[in-house]
Amino acid sequence: MKNTEPDTRAADLTADHDRKNLADIDKALAERRINEEAAEYLRTLYTDGMEWFREVFHVLGKCLGAPKAPVVRYDYDNDCGIDEKIKISDINPLSPYLVQHRLDMDPMRNQFFTVQDGHKVDLSVSSIVTVIVAAQKHTSRALEKITGKYYRDYVNDVATTAERVISAHERAASGRAIADKIRSEFSGKFITAASETVLRIIGRGHEEIAVDLVRELDKITKPHLRLQDVWRVKCLFDLVPQARTFMERLREAMPEKIISMRDKFYDMDNPRNYRDAKIILNIGRDSAHIVPMEIICQVRTFFEFERLTHAQYERARKHQNATSDNIERKLADYMEDGIKQYNLMICDCVEDLFDRVGWNILYERGIGMSLFEGFPKKCTMYYPQKMLDIITDKLDNAIENEVFYLVNSPAKLTETQISEIFHFIARFILVAAMPYRKSTWSAPTNTMAGKLFNFVMKEVQRYYKQ
Repeated sequence: MKNTEPDTRAADLTADHDRKNLADIDKALAERRINEEAAEYLRTLYTDGMEWFREVFHVLGKCLGAPKAPVVRYDYDNDCGIDEKIKISDINPLSPYLVQHRLDMDPMRNQFFTVQDGHKVDLSVSSIVTVIVAAQKHTSRALEKITGKYYRDYVNDVATTAERVISAHERAASGRAIADKIRSEFSGKFITAASETVLRIIGRGHEEIAVDLVRELDKITKPHLRLQDVWRVKCLFDLVPQARTFMERLREAMPEKIISMRDKFYDMDNPRNYRDAKIILNIGRDSAHIVPMEIICQVRTFFEFERLTHAQYERARKHQNATSDNIERKLADYMEDGIKQYNLMICDCVEDLFDRVGWNILYERGIGMSLFEGFPKKCTMYYPQKMLDIITDKLDNAIENEVFYLVNSPAKLTETQISEIFHFIARFILVAAMPYRKSTWSAPTNTMAGKLFNFVMKEVQRYYKQ
């Protein structure tokens, strides 16, 4: 008879791994790669691994509900799920997995579909959220980040802050000299007591700036506190508004747990041209024992494009003798193609909306309620009101001058109804599309949907280039 019991219970496996993690942290402390303050922070993150993993489940369950399909293992190397179903009892922090959830109260639910032969209806935009739950970050990688990039960034922040404050009160040369001393002092060992160390470096005679200096230095995030992805998940959505619905639900459900939240779907300043959103939650017991959980929100099209072009970019990077600026520019060009690919999908959605919005206006006569009420859902993560007002005014003028007009409407519509249709769809474009950086690209203009999309997105681009 086949033995169905697992060889090792997940809790025992995780507990054994916890002990190894703590041993790695103690070793790094003994070797003076980190100090006691950083070690204590790492111990909090790497103790009781199964407990923190359950907290990850709790967050996903509270915002997304139960899985809608079997849970499968995830392959990091190929960025895809493995057709190997696993039970909840087998899940542990040592291996990643992939699970499909449904986003309840999705503002896009059932709005976009295609009807095939035999009246078969297929959703072209789904409410399904693909959630990739990563394994616990290995301690070697965490230590590498804390003592490497994060520490270099921390030292640079300390030096530039001190230089700025001192130069504002004294000669610029004094600020530069102190900054050089700070970089030299901090390079010798792992230091997180910035205020005390900098005050000792500048010595006596600077008492009048000490208060301002300490205040600014205390704002700088210490290197170990920059490590926020020991526990992390990635959520893939079809459309940007779905991601924002999820983010706002998190904010409403557990505001006391949110450490930071940033939305970069509109970001055109990132040198890599990367678009996503990130939430950092504290899944620890209280504010005194912070255990960060990182949630990355990304649209599915962009994720798939990035996955397929990653190897191509890596080959280009290895075979060119270029500066990091040139490499970032090359990556930005790759990502721009991913944005175009996503925006073409939005154009298809806009094309689907035109007839349906027109029919809906006829259906709602005398009812006083639109079938599109609350679609797309308004959110706080949005463009500046000034830009929206500019686009609204220009759109009104374009409609009045018949730049935008309707053909094949289900019935004769009033000017007010026609204006309502174009304003509705323009708002959907603003909510759903990602702005692109290159003015030379535009969507196909052989349809009214493409013309309206280009009009709205060029106004967005023009606003940010003022």
